[in-house]
Amino acid sequence: MTCEKFEQVKTFESGNEMAAMAAAQINYHLMGYFPITPSTEVAQYLDAMKTRGEHEIQLIAADGEHGSAGICYGAAVAGARVINATSANGLLYMIEQLPVQSGTRFPMVMNLVTRSVSGPLDIRGDHSDLYYALNTGWVILTASTPQAVYDMNIMALKIAENAKVRLPVIVAYDGFFTSHQKRVVYHFKEREVVQNFVGKTPPQGYPNASNPTKPVTIGGHMNGDDLLNNHYQQSEAMYHAHEVFQEVAKQYEEISGRKYEVLDLYQMEDAEYALFLLNSAAESAKDIVDQLRQQGIKAGVIRPNLIRPFPQKEIRTALKNVKGLLVGERADSYGAHGANLTSEVKAALQDDKENQTIVLSRVFGLGGKDFYPEDAKAFFDLVIEAVELGYAKQPFDYYGRVPGKKTIVTENVFPVQSGVYNSGLIQVTPDEKTGQLKVKLPPLRTLTEKPKRLAPGHGACPGCGIMPALELFFKGIEGDIVVLFQTGCAYVVTTAYPYSSHKQTMIHNLFQNGAATLSGTLEAFLEMKRRGEIEVSDDLTFVMVTGDGGMDIGMGAAIGTALRNHKLILLEYDNEGYMNTGSQMSYSTPLGHMTSTTGVGKAQQGKTFQHKDTVQIFAATHIPYVFTGTEAFPQDLLKKAAKAQWYAQNVGMVYGKLLITCPLNWKTPDEIGTEVVRTAVDSNFFPLYEIENGITNLTYIPEEKGKNVPVTEWLKLMGKAKHLLKPENAHLLMEFETEVNRRYEKIKAKHEHPLL
Repeated sequence: MTCEKFEQVKTFESGNEMAAMAAAQINYHLMGYFPITPSTEVAQYLDAMKTRGEHEIQLIAADGEHGSAGICYGAAVAGARVINATSANGLLYMIEQLPVQSGTRFPMVMNLVTRSVSGPLDIRGDHSDLYYALNTGWVILTASTPQAVYDMNIMALKIAENAKVRLPVIVAYDGFFTSHQKRVVYHFKEREVVQNFVGKTPPQGYPNASNPTKPVTIGGHMNGDDLLNNHYQQSEAMYHAHEVFQEVAKQYEEISGRKYEVLDLYQMEDAEYALFLLNSAAESAKDIVDQLRQQGIKAGVIRPNLIRPFPQKEIRTALKNVKGLLVGERADSYGAHGANLTSEVKAALQDDKENQTIVLSRVFGLGGKDFYPEDAKAFFDLVIEAVELGYAKQPFDYYGRVPGKKTIVTENVFPVQSGVYNSGLIQVTPDEKTGQLKVKLPPLRTLTEKPKRLAPGHGACPGCGIMPALELFFKGIEGDIVVLFQTGCAYVVTTAYPYSSHKQTMIHNLFQNGAATLSGTLEAFLEMKRRGEIEVSDDLTFVMVTGDGGMDIGMGAAIGTALRNHKLILLEYDNEGYMNTGSQMSYSTPLGHMTSTTGVGKAQQGKTFQHKDTVQIFAATHIPYVFTGTEAFPQDLLKKAAKAQWYAQNVGMVYGKLLITCPLNWKTPDEIGTEVVRTAVDSNFFPLYEIENGITNLTYIPEEKGKNVPVTEWLKLMGKAKHLLKPENAHLLMEFETEVNRRYEKIKAKHEHPLL
């Protein structure tokens, strides 16, 4: 249904596209964000719209979700209108900040594109992240369709800024089911309609940090009595959000023609058997309701549009004559004999002493497992059975679980190869005069006989530089390793359960905590070995592999590990972006380069600031060895790997950075990867050097080899950067060239003057 009062455009879009459309029409002041599947597209669409000049929102790419939440809160306390989008562990990483925002009563809107929380890692949709948000003090709307995502994003801001509420609002919708699937949607043609509906900003009389003539203290420390009163007021505001939702929904119906009740009740007028489902699953169940009705079975579906505050009164009314109800939830509250909403539905019914509804609880659809109409039919069958028996034989269970079979055992395609990686051909000895290490390598062909650490059959893209670079580095490592992979392409393509490409022990942890995790593994190993509780070889080497922006969100833990100087190797493959989530900008993306969140168009020309010099950051922690390398210079990389192992086993932490190609997102031909990284070195964009005990040494000097080329020769090979060569971008190119040359000359000066 549409309204003829204001012209609306009929289109065919996804939930993420409609969240971005609503944000652009509102024209928020700011969005702090960090990419995570499946919410990343919201920022991507907004960036693409900004390149076309369709909004003025300042898009700030944070160093992680915790940082994005801080950016958003900081903007909110300044009185700005703020939006964010996240999913799964991204929500958990920022969750410490969410009660700060709600407890100090600063409104904003966040799209939660629901996804399974790891571990184990699964990027598909369920509600395990949403349930962590229930106690953060945020109002929570749930949107079951792309149309609802658009409408609720507009309603959410008006609810958040209402004087009776003044709380941040989450709009939650199903990852991939709603976020990516396209459906017919209507949106207002003119943004002024939306802006007139939400009203002016900031709300009159609302204190903020941007007016020096009216100073305020925000977030002052409170004692117990004050905190109790504060939370009481916050609680009252949350309950006010119930009536404000209804008011705003009625106002929105007047301009849009679309109606949103607190509960979406389908065939519930006389229902005796009902399902309570969130979001998209409820849509699938409606067809079964129609079929059952044709058979004379009075079935219905309840789907809430608002779950914080929880609509107790409406639920009691809807269930007054219902004999049996099944609450289906895409998450569990472990040990509670039913997930969160089951407990809340039961609690609501406790206040109706005449209600005799039998309530069943089923956890379903975890990790994006599809929910089909036949699954809804199975739910109704359970409800009907319970009503006929007069009780539920199994009140709580997981639906769709499959018992394991003891006869099925995953076999190793390759035999265990512990103890076969020590060739004895690589010799590393300290120089008695300088204290620097000397490395003697055998002919490269002899090292090819060393077994690979990664088995074939992984899922890396054609031309991906990660695997050859890692394998080359590992050729320089003697003996067995324990390796930790942070989330990223290298991890995802090698560990698709129940299979693994790793021939030696591999651990996974998330972006932000890999270095800390491996430091704990290492120190526990050393302590248990000291106590004589384990017997292993003395040459075990601990290596952490990171990439895809892992040294943005994970920088804090990595710096802490470096300062503690644990005896491990932190190896970063630098592909200049968050490639595992679709090529978003990372801090290692060079100036002007195009990513899915730094688009190129009339209003902007790629990334707006220079790339992070991670090598120099780690050098500043004074760890014993730091280096750069690429597969294009194999002997150089092998020597550095050998040094890295020696220092990691004898002195302390090592950091190494490998430039690797990503043909898919760099927009380069698959087969020219070696040429691309070699040209990056020859153009001084990626100099090959090491910092050994504080002494800088260039291990390859292009000009001395007659190989030096302008940085434009590298940019010509990089499809994501060719626009920098256009005359209209000459200023950007000059800024980029100047910075590349400045950094190289500083390294060269340190090479020539060891005391620098």
